[in-house]
Amino acid sequence: MGGDFAPGEIIAGARAAVDELGLSVILVGVPELMGDPLGLDVFACSEIIAMDDDPAASVRKKKDSSLVRSAELVRDGKACAMVSAGNTGATMASALLRMGRLPGVVRPCIATPIPNPGRQPMVLVDAGANSECTPEMLVQFAQMASTFASAHFGVASPKVGLLSIGEESTKGTPLVKETHALLAALPGLNFAGNVEGRDLVPSPVDVIVTDGFTGNVALKTLEGALKFIFKAVLDVVETNDETRAAGAVLFEYLLPLASAMTPENQGGAMLLGLDGICVISHGSSNAVAIKNALRVAAEMDAAGVVEKLRLTIRPDQG
Repeated sequence: MGGDFAPGEIIAGARAAVDELGLSVILVGVPELMGDPLGLDVFACSEIIAMDDDPAASVRKKKDSSLVRSAELVRDGKACAMVSAGNTGATMASALLRMGRLPGVVRPCIATPIPNPGRQPMVLVDAGANSECTPEMLVQFAQMASTFASAHFGVASPKVGLLSIGEESTKGTPLVKETHALLAALPGLNFAGNVEGRDLVPSPVDVIVTDGFTGNVALKTLEGALKFIFKAVLDVVETNDETRAAGAVLFEYLLPLASAMTPENQGGAMLLGLDGICVISHGSSNAVAIKNALRVAAEMDAAGVVEKLRLTIRPDQG
């Protein structure tokens, strides 16, 4: 029921996931507001948490909302994962309150795969769940994101970078410098040191760690820059007959790159640290984005990511 194009695009994406990917999907929503469910199973609820509702208050008050019921289906073993393009804060709150945290996890975090031309995506964490963090939280984010990158993308020993304003260990805020020291001393983590904003794409590392405020700003800045570049190229191509002719030749080579960098094809972000799987899709998700978000959720279940995270974070680290 959430997202800029809900419920139509959500339902269409779910139907595509069933038809094209062979997944089993349950729609959770208010039947009289959903329209045609396209033959999919529906778990009926009576309430909706709107995009502008207060996350925590809404989850407490709207116990029969689609987000809360989705999280309960995962908690009760009736679904392997939940996917939402709705209110991000309420999605996280629903998942956290109903599924619970893994033992030892201080705070769940959002891990967002970012396309990395020529290799597997880079994982940015935290992409917006925690605007204020401690060094200990960032260390856990690094551990969880490293496990996620290994399980999802098959990276044997993911290289982890810490986002800062310079490569030197002496650069950055007190939070960054203290986190750098902890990561450098952490056994079993392939820590590559500080990375800068220019290292987001292409990235020399497999995981970039930062606080949720900085991570979300970096992510949105990157999305805006990519949209601007793609539009600028299209505008130049449409300048005259000569540029259009050149574009006809170049598009064969540019389109695969554009497709790889399009957020809809990435499938959404994973909320790490929960005792269950929750995939957060972009608020502007269309049917393609929802289909891919459901694909990612199924892949996370098949890879046993939650159990691997359970082994990564020990209770005595909390």
